[in-house]
Amino acid sequence: MDQKSNNTKALSAVGALFAISGFAALIYQITWQRLLFVVFGVDTESVTIIVTTFMLGLGFGGLIGGRISDLYRQRCIHVFLICEMMIGIFGLISQNIIAAISSSGSHFDLAIKSISLLLIPTTLMGMTLPLLSVALIEKGLVVSESVGKLYYFNTVGAAMACLGTGFFLFTVLNISQTIYMAASLNFIVAILGFILREKWK
Repeated sequence: MDQKSNNTKALSAVGALFAISGFAALIYQITWQRLLFVVFGVDTESVTIIVTTFMLGLGFGGLIGGRISDLYRQRCIHVFLICEMMIGIFGLISQNIIAAISSSGSHFDLAIKSISLLLIPTTLMGMTLPLLSVALIEKGLVVSESVGKLYYFNTVGAAMACLGTGFFLFTVLNISQTIYMAASLNFIVAILGFILREKWK
């Protein structure tokens, strides 16, 4: 099997994992926003907090992930797997944490606490793209192909989550169950990523 065929298979496999990761990320965004509705009400304040936090986290994560990928190019896939595991762990406890920080304080204090809290998983989410991109580049793929395709797969997964969560998941699952499902997807990505890493050796 030639190198081009191997690269195509690697990109498809990693892209599928990244689509699942994107699916989980948007489930978190939607469910955490629902949880913030309880704190701030169904208004622009709760929507602004969650969107701002995701944008900040993804930006910070991109910077951090890019720096880490420059320093540890051979370990990028390992760091990606750790990020997915940590996102999943945070997801499992996120509802309890959000409930705890929202128990007291002014709206301003609650907003700062919410943003500070959710910056942790969103930063981890932002780290995943540069880490996976460099991991693929180290396997012989060109930069434009790896970054563009990974972003495409992740966006497709996120779009499917937007449709699936609102029109299906919330009709059969409650918020807690939906969050647990998203966390399970993170763990699945980490496990499958570990298997893929072993095949790459």
